[in-house]
Amino acid sequence: MKLSNDQLKLASDTIRCLCSDMIDTANSGHPGAALGMADLASTLWLRFLNVDPQDPKWPGRDRLVFSGGHASSLLYALFHLSGMGSVTMDELKSFRQYGCRCAGHPERGLLPGVEVTTGPLGQGIAMGLGMALAAKKAKIANKTWIFCGDGDMEEGISHEACSWAGAMKLGDVILVYDDNRITIEGSTALAMADDAKRRFESYGWKVLECDGHDFDAIDRTYRRALKVAGQPVLVIARTHIGQGAPTKHDTADSHGAPLGAEETKGLKQALGFDPGKSFFVPEEVYGMFADRAGAMHRLSKRWRRANPSVACETVAPDYMKLVEALPKFEPGGSVATRSACGEVLNAVAKAVPELVGGSADLGPSNKTVLKGLGDVGPASFEGRNVHFGIRELAMTAIVNGITAFGGFRGYGATFFVFSDYCRPAIRLAALMKVPSLFIFSHDSFYVGEDGPTHEPVEQLAALRTMPGVVTFRPADANETAYAISEMLLNTSGPSCLMTTRQNVPVLAGVRHEGVAKGGYVIFEQGPQGMDTLLFIATGSEVALAIEAAKRLAAEGKGVRVVSMPSVELFLSQKCAYREQVVPELMKRRVIVEAGVRFGWDRFRLDHRTTRFVTMDRFGASAPYKVLAEKFGFTVENVYAKAKEIA
Repeated sequence: MKLSNDQLKLASDTIRCLCSDMIDTANSGHPGAALGMADLASTLWLRFLNVDPQDPKWPGRDRLVFSGGHASSLLYALFHLSGMGSVTMDELKSFRQYGCRCAGHPERGLLPGVEVTTGPLGQGIAMGLGMALAAKKAKIANKTWIFCGDGDMEEGISHEACSWAGAMKLGDVILVYDDNRITIEGSTALAMADDAKRRFESYGWKVLECDGHDFDAIDRTYRRALKVAGQPVLVIARTHIGQGAPTKHDTADSHGAPLGAEETKGLKQALGFDPGKSFFVPEEVYGMFADRAGAMHRLSKRWRRANPSVACETVAPDYMKLVEALPKFEPGGSVATRSACGEVLNAVAKAVPELVGGSADLGPSNKTVLKGLGDVGPASFEGRNVHFGIRELAMTAIVNGITAFGGFRGYGATFFVFSDYCRPAIRLAALMKVPSLFIFSHDSFYVGEDGPTHEPVEQLAALRTMPGVVTFRPADANETAYAISEMLLNTSGPSCLMTTRQNVPVLAGVRHEGVAKGGYVIFEQGPQGMDTLLFIATGSEVALAIEAAKRLAAEGKGVRVVSMPSVELFLSQKCAYREQVVPELMKRRVIVEAGVRFGWDRFRLDHRTTRFVTMDRFGASAPYKVLAEKFGFTVENVYAKAKEIA
């Protein structure tokens, strides 16, 4: 039975009171957007959104993303009323408190129904679009609903992602824009003069408009949006921030601070609620949500019966099939690890059919094109290569959406120096524990003539500081193959791979087990003890360390070279293994990496007997061999540093 507008208003006003109570009790939160979007959200949930609180992972469900994650109280109120995640009233009362699932911003993994972690504005838009693409690829006929606000629209990622979605003619996406024209500092007119309608029409979106507090208008607009095919839809809903608050509606005061006891009392009186009651829900409202949940459960059961083999779960590939698919590179040759990466990706793509992704317009340089496996293009979603255009941040967030949808492993690629554009989305992937894959070629000053703007120096150290991210900087083609296999086997968070532009030797002594553990002995000769010269190196510098060690070994010195493609994985190993590879008694150490020294001092035991060959300056424009000489990344310099402590 279709609910009346009066019933929808009761539901919306109940949500407004709940949100205000939650935020007042926590003395922290953002009531403005929650109160302003309540009519849009209740209409969506009770009339249009296909989700089953009893089966929150139903593959055929609609996806709902609150890109403006600061309006989380609205989402938690909906969850409580509907039974999604079994959110209790006590949890609403513990909003934003330590250990409560109702966190300050929605966090994937804390509550069923939270599809992605949002809060950094605009990211939810891009991740939602990634989920919509994944739905197309999975041939699931659902809708992706994204709620956003003025802040999301101002962030650059929304421009990148929405331009891409329009170019792709990505249908079955409905972006609901809470257009209240207020941000923290005041009116959006202070810094925003966009015409959203014309902007999105220029992207290729269908644009609809409505009064965000008129239930008939909202209903009509949602119905029109559902009928649009072959392009994404923007619904511009004109709303009032803090709707219902007596003095703070339409003001910045309601954006990011509790309304306070008196204002909340006034809100409840204006809405016809008892101002003396907190966290009150009329039984009629529980009944509305229960009826909808029951209907959705029946729908999900029918869907599952009709689609018994469809699943949206991310699982690790079969280990043996993956390892068997890896190409082998013979020692003695020379190949850029970006080229090896391309060969490996194309080899494993057959064993990992869920691998989907692309590059920020750098496929030929990154070597990340899956040959013969087709392209995603306008209204064509069969292929496995995604062209993101020159949009690194949107690419990374879209990849997170693809992976978060389930059933796919999304990857994105660009030059390593541009990982700075990607960091916000990589950080969210780590927070969500989403196993997205990120590939960064041109990993050091060896980029050469392009100069310091394109030569990463501090980026590797920066990525290593991010919790939950596993980085790989392989020494050669075989380490690259093993690193990619470990990335695919890792389903607990994002992985990053850094590859060389220049050719590097294919080394003897490379071991898959060693790469899987992050570090291992790749070369040693002579007596192993207190006087051993221990080299620790990554990437292209491992070959330099080996050659320098061989010279010292020829002089009768005991030497050991440790290749450490993943510092994080190595540090996560048991103490016994770390001591076996990097013994404390070996205090004479040379650490070699074409990046900043930051982070490497943890491997220094004595400053008098440790030397660093690192890159603690920006690069320069010149052929890479000239730069290697100028910056000290030569066998001669590494050997000389070792001689200082021999």
